[in-house]
Amino acid sequence: MADYIEYWLGLADYDLSVAKTMLKNKHWLYVGFMCHQVIEKALKAVLSQDGNLPPKIHDLGKLAIRSELMDNMNEGQRNFIAALNPLNIESRYPRYKDSLAQELGSAVCKQLLKETEELLCWIKEQLSLQSSDTPSE
Repeated sequence: MADYIEYWLGLADYDLSVAKTMLKNKHWLYVGFMCHQVIEKALKAVLSQDGNLPPKIHDLGKLAIRSELMDNMNEGQRNFIAALNPLNIESRYPRYKDSLAQELGSAVCKQLLKETEELLCWIKEQLSLQSSDTPSE
């Protein structure tokens, strides 16, 4: 079980470093995409606590609900997930790329990255709280 959690959190941490590289190199679309990936993988870490593979979905809202974290999130975190969610799909398809590229820039991407790091830390805290609630044998 801990291996699954470490696997997903390792991917989330790696994707966070990629997002930072994308920001440094001004690849705005991919900052948004990678921020989405960070939170998706962190939520999948929570979902893998039971030893099962998480569902093969990418919708952050659905993952947050299934992980039972949505109810514990504050309004800002829920709003951030809603704002981050479309960046997974829209950054992949040419039809959306142009309009999305106009919305993203240095300031927006810096804020996305900041909020992603904060939410990732919060999710990790929830994981450690949940593991400390588990009685030891």
